[in-house]
Amino acid sequence: MLSITKSMALHGLEGFLIDVQVDISSGMPSWDIVGLPDVSVKEAKERVRTAIKNSGYELFSRKIVVNLAPANIKKEGSIFDLPIAVGILKGLEAITQTKNEDILMIGELSLNGSLNPINGALPICIEAKKQGIKKIILPKQNEKEASIIDGMEILGANDLNEVVKYLNGNIKIENLSTNWEDCLKLGKEKILDFADVKGQESVKRAVEIAAAGRT
Repeated sequence: MLSITKSMALHGLEGFLIDVQVDISSGMPSWDIVGLPDVSVKEAKERVRTAIKNSGYELFSRKIVVNLAPANIKKEGSIFDLPIAVGILKGLEAITQTKNEDILMIGELSLNGSLNPINGALPICIEAKKQGIKKIILPKQNEKEASIIDGMEILGANDLNEVVKYLNGNIKIENLSTNWEDCLKLGKEKILDFADVKGQESVKRAVEIAAAGRT
């Protein structure tokens, strides 16, 4: 069974949409990742396998082929762990909903299935928006920085099981968005600092003593 999950490769500040294609079939148990992956991407096999098992799912004896398309773009880092795991769970029919093909996913998996923060979440979200992506699932620790992107649903997840439950429609993950009006108000507030006062050491000392007496 073939499944496709969207992700993104980042080269400098330029992003390229990646189709994480996962095919699961019967046969001699094996697992290959193709599509110009670097060493850290190849290492995803053991991280993802163990994370899936420790999240309560059984891989059984299957032949698994993961293709990161297009194959002419080098894939680097551990950000493909989550879309690879989701693709496998789609193939195993642990994820049954079919209306999530347009969700972009990035995230590194721990062996217990939890999601670790990644580098480059903000530029990935910026590039994803440019290329028409409306919704992204990423590690919870990265949602705050990504939330400054207007016009996208930023969904932060804690672990693989939370992502599976969301994709199956069993739970909701709140979209985190930045309130720009509050940010602008904070930016206009005048913050006073003794470092801005030149000289007047005796006056500053008197103020410090007075302030200390109020505590």
